[in-house]
Amino acid sequence: MSKKTNTLLFVLGATVFNVLVTLICFTTLFFILLQIFNTGIVSENVFGWAFLVIGIGSMAAAFFIYKIILKQILKRIDVEKYFDPIFQSRRTIKPRD
Repeated sequence: MSKKTNTLLFVLGATVFNVLVTLICFTTLFFILLQIFNTGIVSENVFGWAFLVIGIGSMAAAFFIYKIILKQILKRIDVEKYFDPIFQSRRTIKPRD
């Protein structure tokens, strides 16, 4: 496979992984929230705000987990050998002949 194909597959795979991690974090935090509300410790008026905090918290947690795992993967893979750069500086772009 070419470098561009490897880059495309890696970005697509990383995106799917990030979405799955976000969903797992959201459902886990949501079930914890339901357990807290079922015990009666917190009133039901707080549920809307708590739901918003869970949404933002799950995205932050997923980003943190994604960042850690991506660092570990990039340590083990020679990025320049297998992947094409996505963004290039205008100074580094070679002119076509």
